[in-house]
Amino acid sequence: MAVSTINGNSNQSRSSGTSTKIGWLAAASTLCLVSAFASPFQTANAAADIPRDSGTSSAAVQIVDTLVANEDLAARHRDHYTYTSIERSERTGGHLWKEKVVETDVGKIRMLLAQDGQSLSPERVAQERGRLAAIVADPAAFARKSQTVKDDEAHALQMLALVGRAFLFSEPREDEGFIRIDYSPNPAYQTQSIEERVLHGMSGSMFIDPQRMRLHRLEGRLPEDVTIGFGLLATIHAGSSFSTTRDRLGEPDWKTTQVDTAINGRVAFFKSIAKNEHAEHSNFVRIPNDLTVVQAVALAEQP
Repeated sequence: MAVSTINGNSNQSRSSGTSTKIGWLAAASTLCLVSAFASPFQTANAAADIPRDSGTSSAAVQIVDTLVANEDLAARHRDHYTYTSIERSERTGGHLWKEKVVETDVGKIRMLLAQDGQSLSPERVAQERGRLAAIVADPAAFARKSQTVKDDEAHALQMLALVGRAFLFSEPREDEGFIRIDYSPNPAYQTQSIEERVLHGMSGSMFIDPQRMRLHRLEGRLPEDVTIGFGLLATIHAGSSFSTTRDRLGEPDWKTTQVDTAINGRVAFFKSIAKNEHAEHSNFVRIPNDLTVVQAVALAEQP
């Protein structure tokens, strides 16, 4: 995938809607998210005391160890990009939004470009520019809101450390040029939290680039209902699923290019769960890592 570079250097909520903030339960449910961002990874070797049986592959465990180590190293040297996002989700109110996204150290600046395939009205453009002007006027407030999202994500990302002990792995096999490893719950693992319980209920497949040992795609599905608090707090229904695809832009950068999430259930206490989302990211352009929020807003407003 070609990547451009320009001169110059987590999700921002809109005044008219809620942000795509990942709640604990949603983050655990969508395991795809925890593999696509920076995190304090741990290797599966840290879980060597968890009993396994013949249902897991030692070769797969070694590959997953290598994958996690590589993702950890890459996460420590992530570069920033601007890109085009096409998304339909609860955050967009069910509409199809085309946005320009600019990454910064403190969060993502988003500029809405079109809705449902139609250009924005002058009034809507003015609203967008007003929202961005508010960010420029108080970048510290934007940073605080974005840090809250980042903290939520960091907590969820730590769940990836469980992958070596919470799941059993199939024998690795070739699938369309990638290493495919199927995973399923490790019955010997005792979950310690609500997040772990949902995460542990997932079964699916991971697809790994064999040359670079980086994650290309992760898919998961709940084969059975997962209930929290005997169903009083939440029930995530069987068939809930996710899929995320990541593509290589350069070394060490791999970026999420497609996300599909369909989490079906009811939630009484966790209110920031994202139930249904389809997003595609493209037109990645490398930008300086030290871009300020004010500079990022100016870049987002450029045609």
